[in-house]
Amino acid sequence: MTDQVISPFLGDHDHQQCQTEAIDTAVAECEKQGLKLTKTRRQVLEIIWSQHHPIGAYDVLQKLQQAGHKPAPPTAYRALEFLVHARLIHRIESLNAYIGCPAPSNSHQCQFLICSVCGHIAELNKESISQALQEGAAELGFEARQPVIEIHGVCHSCLSQE
Repeated sequence: MTDQVISPFLGDHDHQQCQTEAIDTAVAECEKQGLKLTKTRRQVLEIIWSQHHPIGAYDVLQKLQQAGHKPAPPTAYRALEFLVHARLIHRIESLNAYIGCPAPSNSHQCQFLICSVCGHIAELNKESISQALQEGAAELGFEARQPVIEIHGVCHSCLSQE
């Protein structure tokens, strides 16, 4: 894996293209893994990809209902679980929310940069950071299984507005 940054913080972000590519990637990834992307799962994925802000399960359910569906809460939760398991979205633990994953075939040992002002999230995949965590854990006789780091701060755009 090479180091990679996936960020709405960087200028000239075309979110429509970003969203279209993410959905196309998700469809291809499901086909590759032999997973079924049902209508509800796809709708939940589209809701999550409608922005680069994290979204909670309750908000996903509300948006499904606004679209004319009457899903029970377990339906939304099952769809979110499927999408996390399929590596199509990430769960941001500190916010109890979800964000789309633009590179489901990449390692999910990543770092998230979360702007405390605008709420945008950038996904950082620095192999050196993941490797250092794995090595440090191994030195202590510990096997890290979900080494995800969430870093709260302020993005460049919000800093320049202060």
